[in-house]
Amino acid sequence: MDQGIEVQAVPSVAAGRARGGRATQEDALVCLHDPASDARLLVLADGMGGDGAGELASAGVIEIARRLWQQGLWREQAGPLFLETFCQAAHAELRRRGEGLAGASPHSTVVALLLRGRRACWAHVGDSRLYRFRGARCLGRTEDHSVAQLKVARGELAADAMGEDADQHKLLRGLGGPQPPQVEHGLAALRPGQSFVLCSDGAWERLSTGELGRFARRRNMQAALHEALDRAVERGGADGDNVSLIFARIGWAQWWRARGAGWWARLARRDAVRAGDVGIRQA
Repeated sequence: MDQGIEVQAVPSVAAGRARGGRATQEDALVCLHDPASDARLLVLADGMGGDGAGELASAGVIEIARRLWQQGLWREQAGPLFLETFCQAAHAELRRRGEGLAGASPHSTVVALLLRGRRACWAHVGDSRLYRFRGARCLGRTEDHSVAQLKVARGELAADAMGEDADQHKLLRGLGGPQPPQVEHGLAALRPGQSFVLCSDGAWERLSTGELGRFARRRNMQAALHEALDRAVERGGADGDNVSLIFARIGWAQWWRARGAGWWARLARRDAVRAGDVGIRQA
């Protein structure tokens, strides 16, 4: 199929989006990579608001991600703090973009993953998701900020039935609303064999957790990405939603590089402490 599919890639990451059955594309994503540190920032946003505001909103989220990455703020702040700063800045940008608009209000979900050193940090608002896998096993996923997720928590709805529930698209949190968003965070140590999937609701409503895990660990990530997008679009049909996916994999080379960087950093700190001790004794 491959109609309307746009792709991005950085090392060990494959990402793409498709329009599905919609006339417009309100999903947006970006994959950013720093070759010197091998750090990666992956961001996916699903816009809404009517009359083109959804496209405006998701584009605004991605613009802020690029801006903060280029400014190097991720080097200065701890991972969770950087992602919180990013989400709040994106919210402020959507509020700014909504000024003067009549009959439309830019809103967006967001899910973001920062892979830096030996840790993964993520944050999300809304119903765009992050899944974490180790081999074939799902280690966990983010919980949606939606009425349907509340129904699951109350035992009124099965988790695998959320995509078909009438309340699925009723969100309780998002970027661009009247109040600053409450951002949810996650953190994990990186291990070889782990993989991450970031996706919009147009993807997870059509692809099961098991399918996402199998696609994420396929050797050819680009081929897996295209097949996953095609399958979600086909299942969505003529009225299907936009579909966005990001696959990220932690390989042995990446893990050893991060581990080695940690060793060198500890050695440098030890040598600096020793040099300071010598200076004090000589004084």
